[in-house]
Amino acid sequence: MLITIVAFSNFAPHFFNKYYHHMMTSTQIRKQFLDFFTSKQHEIVPSAPMVIKNDPTLMFTNAGMNQFKDIFLGIAPAKFNRVADSQKCLRVSGKHNDLEEVGVDTYHHTMFEMLGNWSFGDYFKEEAIAWAWELLTEVFKIPKDRLYVTVFEGDQSEGLEFDRDSFEIWKKYISEDRIINGNKKDNFWEMGDTGPCGPCTEIHVDMRSDEERKAKDGKAFVNADHPQVIEIWNNVFMEFNRKADGSLEALPAKHVDTGMGFERLCMVLQNKQSTYDTDVFQPLIKVLELKSGKKYGENTQTDIAMRVIADHIRTIAFAIADGQLPESNKAGYVIRRILRRAVRYGYTFLNFNEPFMYSLVDSLIEVMGEAFPEVVSQKGLIINVIQEEENSFLRTLSNGINRFNEYLKKHKGQHEIDGSFAFELYDTYGFPIDLTQLIAREQNLVVDMLGFEAELQKQKERSRSSTAIAAGDWTSLQEDDKQEFIGYTHTSADVKITKYREVNAKGKKQIHLVFNLTPFYAESGGQVGDTGTISTSTDKVQILDTKKEHGQIIHFADKLPNDVNAIFKANVNVERRNAIMANHSATHLLHAALRNVLGEHVEQKGSLVAPDYLRFDFSHFSKIEAEDLKTIENIVNEKILANIQSSIKEMPIAEAKKLGAMALFGEKYGDVVRVVSIDPEYSVELCGGTHVQATGAIGYFKIISESAVAAGVRRIEAISSKAAGKYVSEELELIQQVKGMLRSGKDVIKGIQNLQEENSALQKQVELFRREKAASVKKELINSISNEVAFRKLISKVDIDHADTLKTIAFELKQQFPDLLLVLANETNGKPMLTVGLGDKLVSTGWNATSIIKKLSGFIQGGGGGQPFFATAGGKNLAGIDEALKAAQEINSPL
Repeated sequence: MLITIVAFSNFAPHFFNKYYHHMMTSTQIRKQFLDFFTSKQHEIVPSAPMVIKNDPTLMFTNAGMNQFKDIFLGIAPAKFNRVADSQKCLRVSGKHNDLEEVGVDTYHHTMFEMLGNWSFGDYFKEEAIAWAWELLTEVFKIPKDRLYVTVFEGDQSEGLEFDRDSFEIWKKYISEDRIINGNKKDNFWEMGDTGPCGPCTEIHVDMRSDEERKAKDGKAFVNADHPQVIEIWNNVFMEFNRKADGSLEALPAKHVDTGMGFERLCMVLQNKQSTYDTDVFQPLIKVLELKSGKKYGENTQTDIAMRVIADHIRTIAFAIADGQLPESNKAGYVIRRILRRAVRYGYTFLNFNEPFMYSLVDSLIEVMGEAFPEVVSQKGLIINVIQEEENSFLRTLSNGINRFNEYLKKHKGQHEIDGSFAFELYDTYGFPIDLTQLIAREQNLVVDMLGFEAELQKQKERSRSSTAIAAGDWTSLQEDDKQEFIGYTHTSADVKITKYREVNAKGKKQIHLVFNLTPFYAESGGQVGDTGTISTSTDKVQILDTKKEHGQIIHFADKLPNDVNAIFKANVNVERRNAIMANHSATHLLHAALRNVLGEHVEQKGSLVAPDYLRFDFSHFSKIEAEDLKTIENIVNEKILANIQSSIKEMPIAEAKKLGAMALFGEKYGDVVRVVSIDPEYSVELCGGTHVQATGAIGYFKIISESAVAAGVRRIEAISSKAAGKYVSEELELIQQVKGMLRSGKDVIKGIQNLQEENSALQKQVELFRREKAASVKKELINSISNEVAFRKLISKVDIDHADTLKTIAFELKQQFPDLLLVLANETNGKPMLTVGLGDKLVSTGWNATSIIKKLSGFIQGGGGGQPFFATAGGKNLAGIDEALKAAQEINSPL
């Protein structure tokens, strides 16, 4: 299949030559799409972040419709009835898992742009189809005889009828023999197991040569995975919501959701046979050619490697720009996995043994920086993080190769690499299986692929079970247009449950409740969710957490109330909320202090605001000196002592920017924002969290730690309020205890110095005693050496409990007597130890200390190892020492 794909690139049809005198660039194509829909009264909206912060069902935006999901579900109102955009998307897991195909074929990608136009209860099939046809054939001038369309044929099992409306509309523009009925798999679009869905109509383009088209109608290749007959645009008509029980219910209004892959559109309009041949990817591939000295298009494996790297650098850079650093779990692990996949391909097939991915960022910015300015503003961070991750992974790869070599030494004579070991390399060291196979082939070995696949499947099952969440359908009790959050001004309220559901998460049952209004703050912007209770005179339910899902505030309860229709008194845990507010306001003060002391390059890169502590990640290139940390802490505490009033207002985002308000890293803001100001000359930030009314309520601020998170990103952990007071009190108490123990009066430091000097003197005395004892024991041992026929033998129990001392004696004796077999036993911390030493003469004739130690260690119920000339073993059975020494006496030849 790979050979076929590469071959196709040599037969690019020139079906646009007669229409275009100038080939459009990708930048022009994107602009023309957006300009077209501007002319159709669509509002052009920016792409939502690729990394999703407040949706437990998704880590990444995987479709253009994600940011509009709440509108489709009727949870949120539409600000505009018609919109268009170019949305950054990422597909690497779940239903839309394309990762393993990326680079191997010539058209799959991890990150891609989805051009889309949307109607929220406005126009429907007639206009959507007409405009799609107009843009493709009249604006972009794709020949009409190269296009095919599909419509939903219906599905009896779902009770869904044939999409006759779309069929009849298409007949106005295209001959009936080019309208193809599609099944539910291809022509009924669903985002996931639940959620908005509906029939869709796809537009496909046949890019084959005229000769191939004459030989066979392209209709036969539609939705048949042909690399030159591809889907270019999908128009989805959102009419239904898929419920957890599998049934469909009508959405409150009918919507249009269209998606056209930008990279594929560029491929068609630029007359290429692969998306990687377009000007979206070629600048990156050209850099790789220059760096590797290899030519793209000449070797299948190097071509795949270049495609993988060119694709993955986009994903990694945009994820970092959107606030997601490579980490060891969740979304961060996905990004790390993608980065490592790219590095592995470069390492294996392009001979890149040093970091190289970071050097592609400049070329990426040249291609995409104008449309997505976030990669420009975060360039320094992106480069630093990628370079550090590359260095780290290249070290891991080196360790993996060493591990592989150790395996080969231990398994000499084997013709097959064990599948479980291949999986260990994959899981622990990040080796792709093809790299393991490559190294194995160099050693004339094969890999047990059945065993590897079995281990891989076990891991997938473990992962699924650990993250499995089964949510039941919502049970609605009353209609409520808008759920109101009143928690900025109230910590208690009378509430009604508007709907509830039961959820099974990791085998544990949870109850999710939605109220008509709520004082509970939902986890957002780094601040944890509120806890508390809802109660009646006869019932009380604990609220364990509060989160957001699709714009709704979900309350996690320990049980379902006895009477779900009752009016409940909702009470937030006020003491916990106050601690959170103190830490949140302290975080703002810390952010400003960091910028004052370290410089304005400091930007927030993540945070956690909890009741017991705060965590703040920020951009900075080096460890913060102790003196600077002290200054930062003092500035924060000065602002606390000044008891500055907090000013919290809602205003248009343009006005907030004029005030110099700082935005959170990776967050998407609306037109109206909430601005938290603590002294307008000191700290002004966009923030939806809860805060103290005046800084005095924070009490006291104390930095606990400062550390590195990633290249160019530091982390401070700190405490405030009661937690800080408790910390200081405990530290003072500890100092008092130390004073009492040192008996040094007020000068604790002098007392510690005296103690260190005394300890040093005692250590010298102990070392002198050990040397004297060692000399005495060595003299006794020399006198105990027996002369055998061919060698000397020394088997003895010694009264030495220091391992280094015993090792020194053994080395001195075996050097003094080259034909010596030495076996010593001793007791260390109540446990038996055995030491075996061999003179060089014995080693040269085949004697091996590790073989002897393995035989003797069984007597003391232990184990050990070493080298041919010296080995040790520890055990649990003190009584076995005599038996071990007796067995040693019987050794008269190499084992």
